[in-house]
Amino acid sequence: MTDLKPVRRALLSVTDKSGLTDFAKTLVAQGVELVSTGGTAKALRDAGLAVRDISDLTGFPEMLDGRVKTLHPKVHGGILHRRSLPEHVAAVREHGIEDIDIVVVNLYAFEATAAKPGVTFGELIENIDIGGPSMVRSAAKNFEDVAIVTRVEDYATISAELAANGGKLSGETRWKLAQTAFATTAAYDSAIAATLATLPYAAPETPLAKPEEGSYPARLDLDFSLAQTLRYGENPHQSAALYVDGSRKGIAAGKQLQGKELSFNNLVDLDACWELAQEFAEPAVAIIKHTNPCGAATGISVADAYVRALAADPISAFGGVIGVNRIVDEAAAAEMVKLFVEAIAAPGFTPEAQAIFAAKKNLRLVEVNAHPAQQVIKQISGGLLLQDADRKRIESGDLKIVTDREPTPEELTALLFSWRVCKHVKSNAIVYARAEAHGQEVFGQTVGIGAGQMSRVDAAKFGALKAVLPLAGTVAASDAFFPFPDGLETVATAGATAVIQPGGSVKDQDVIAAANRLGLAMVFTGIRHFRHG
Repeated sequence: MTDLKPVRRALLSVTDKSGLTDFAKTLVAQGVELVSTGGTAKALRDAGLAVRDISDLTGFPEMLDGRVKTLHPKVHGGILHRRSLPEHVAAVREHGIEDIDIVVVNLYAFEATAAKPGVTFGELIENIDIGGPSMVRSAAKNFEDVAIVTRVEDYATISAELAANGGKLSGETRWKLAQTAFATTAAYDSAIAATLATLPYAAPETPLAKPEEGSYPARLDLDFSLAQTLRYGENPHQSAALYVDGSRKGIAAGKQLQGKELSFNNLVDLDACWELAQEFAEPAVAIIKHTNPCGAATGISVADAYVRALAADPISAFGGVIGVNRIVDEAAAAEMVKLFVEAIAAPGFTPEAQAIFAAKKNLRLVEVNAHPAQQVIKQISGGLLLQDADRKRIESGDLKIVTDREPTPEELTALLFSWRVCKHVKSNAIVYARAEAHGQEVFGQTVGIGAGQMSRVDAAKFGALKAVLPLAGTVAASDAFFPFPDGLETVATAGATAVIQPGGSVKDQDVIAAANRLGLAMVFTGIRHFRHG
């Protein structure tokens, strides 16, 4: 370690007080004087520590309900003066400004306040931190002499270094802390700007209005933290890394319970199968290969749903990933372990299931906290595209029957099932599916999936070609309308007896006439589900 600088005086002002007193005790053990503000000072005194009030340092009281307490030359002068410049040292001594060597600050919880039910416009504004970011930036700018600590998780590392170096911190550590600090204030300001950009002007006592649908900020600032670097990207010649958002949920924040390191492609596929499995209230399993489902099913249990999903295309399932919307139990694990798969994502795994999977040391098990994305970002050359996530749900009451024949109850269940799967298939997409009754319940199963074709007719043909199970008596879902009768005729020839599609083509009447001629039941959703990459 190089460029060691002593820490003799610390200024502490934190919103998140976890770990604070233990960290402060390590500072005191190194002979550091503690200076603090308001609630932080009280927490330190309650822990039996001697604390100097900020007003004693500045000679000026905290005022304006705490809006002004650290915005003072004796604070910022103590932080910002360069110890290596005699004229800086002379200036601060002339004005009675004391050195501050370490600043410990985390900011008002603006985002948490914005998310609270019933929070008012005034409460939100009062939770915009002013003094905190100012101190953070001052200390980070003068990292050559001052350490800035903005994260609770850094307390232990700094304590250990101070203890090892006789109360001194290295230049490398101060620089890393400064980098983190600037990232912290940038993310904080971005969160404020993004939140306020969606709000109309209101009186202080007014509850926050929900952002208007379709409203987007004038500037898009992203706040993601590096979680890990990956072995490589989509291909071995591409480097890659994983970043997580602040929610700490979803696939990106999943807890890996066993197996090799997750690859770029594993993560992309796991996200696809997890999202598909979440479409259903019943136990559901999706098997994904290259982001397209090769099998999906619901069932009376996870094991039942898995067996039915696998039966749809067992060859393509080899080497795929599995998404489950229930805890994986012993019975399901006993079935899944028979197939070579790269990874499984689920809300959890029973101890018995984990014991079975342990025999497959390379198999990745990922425990996921549900977190449906509200917006989707896609990168294009020179920019980003931002859109609402495709969360539109269609129920039986939303369907418009457009043919002479109505779908049977079993066909209706299969149609709704196939429609939810079709939303997760690359366009152009056709999904053949069937429904099967188990007592009073009816469950869905894919039979053939035509994905990513340039022609809807080809998607219909390819889906039929991929079918392993019988196609007779299936239903078919199309992610967009049939522009001509030929696509509809193709699914009928394959064996489908009912069709679900958005409608909206100028040729709808021709397609409806073809369906009537073929004896098909057909329903319109009025909703399209294109999926482009």
